[in-house]
Amino acid sequence: MKLDNKVIGKYKIGDTVFTKINPNISLIVRRYINGVYYCGFQNDPDRWELGLTARALVGS
Repeated sequence: MKLDNKVIGKYKIGDTVFTKINPNISLIVRRYINGVYYCGFQNDPDRWELGLTARALVGS
């Protein structure tokens, strides 16, 4: 299901976000499914995606 950058939750697909625990690493929101944001690492796209809730994220 393609969402085309629609705002569903707090962040939209393609936004740059950071985790509250480690704000030095920037992440890109790739998908949003059932309240979970799946984010890829901006500087290392080959790494696994992280599944995080909005409470664990900080916007840029």
